[in-house]
Amino acid sequence: MPSPHHTTTAERGSFALARCTCGWAGPARRSRERARTDAAEHETSAANRDARLQDAPGGF
Repeated sequence: MPSPHHTTTAERGSFALARCTCGWAGPARRSRERARTDAAEHETSAANRDARLQDAPGGF
């Protein structure tokens, strides 16, 4: 079973970016809200992808 995806947002100067424990990193954004949205979208899409892979024949 894969490890869950845990995202965080960080600020660098006037930019915010999202990162995940899986190694994914979103683009730098001037909007903190957009960085949080990137993180939420990644968690949702990654969870859906992981579920599909697990349900596939010979899944992991």
